[in-house]
Amino acid sequence: MSIFDPVILFFLFGVTVGILPTKVRLPRQIYDFITILLLLSIGLKGGIEIAKQSIASLIPQMVVCLLMGFLLPFIIFPILRYLGRFSLVDSASIAAHYGSVSVGTFAVSISYLLSKGVYFEEHMALFLVLLESPAILAGILLASSRVKKTNWKEVFIEALLDKGVVLMFGGLLIGWLIGPVGVKPIEPLFFDMFKSILALFLFEMGLIASAQLGSLMQHGLFLIFFGVFMPIISSVIGTFVGIILGFSLGGTVIFATLAASSSYIAVPAAMRVSVPEANPTLSLASSLGITFTFNVLIGIPIYYNFVKKVFLLLGR
Repeated sequence: MSIFDPVILFFLFGVTVGILPTKVRLPRQIYDFITILLLLSIGLKGGIEIAKQSIASLIPQMVVCLLMGFLLPFIIFPILRYLGRFSLVDSASIAAHYGSVSVGTFAVSISYLLSKGVYFEEHMALFLVLLESPAILAGILLASSRVKKTNWKEVFIEALLDKGVVLMFGGLLIGWLIGPVGVKPIEPLFFDMFKSILALFLFEMGLIASAQLGSLMQHGLFLIFFGVFMPIISSVIGTFVGIILGFSLGGTVIFATLAASSSYIAVPAAMRVSVPEANPTLSLASSLGITFTFNVLIGIPIYYNFVKKVFLLLGR
């Protein structure tokens, strides 16, 4: 995938339009519809692949995946707290965002590998779902000394019943139940139009990302450097975890990309409930304004080439 790939151009177009003094935005209903289609498409593909194998064989990978999602914020937190000199609650909140994942980045990584004809395990969508929530728990624990009382019931409702989690899990379940034959009647909408749906989604994400640029300038250069270099560090961790779990080249690239991505939907909602003292502008400006943009334009090819070189060194 080059910069002239349609989905990348749509994203850049969205960023450009967002910077200009215009009022172009997708109608809310259309954006919601596109998001639902994208999430269900990813879930369906993963569910169909899961239907081809024993779920028991995936349990060790699922456990390691959850553990990585929980531990990443603890690695990220000291960087923000002691190098960035952010407050404890802001460091915990940003770390939680970077321990979680981005469905948009995941979708672009799939599109990138498909454009190169690289095989990957279709059930990677399962790990996308699993990685949404552990970082939220880690972020709350990191901020616990400054949080008076955590309403765990409300937090778990926000984390587990988030729209993205519910839709992807629903798609996984439906794909698993109907299998590759049962999905045939709905393939034109959910599979054949996947790239078109992704292009429109990225156009809107470009508009949203451009709105965060002012906040980045206001809060200093550290967030910009952090938003670029932290994903690279996390992708290295994701690469070696993916190799340990026995993923293919493509599967490892996706897993590394998941580790390198950051949440801008599920985690902000959960942090707003559990750590209201944290400044949400810092987290969104970094995760959406910098990291999402970096991953979509530059990061994914970097992760692909790194994983490819590691596989060559290991003789795989």
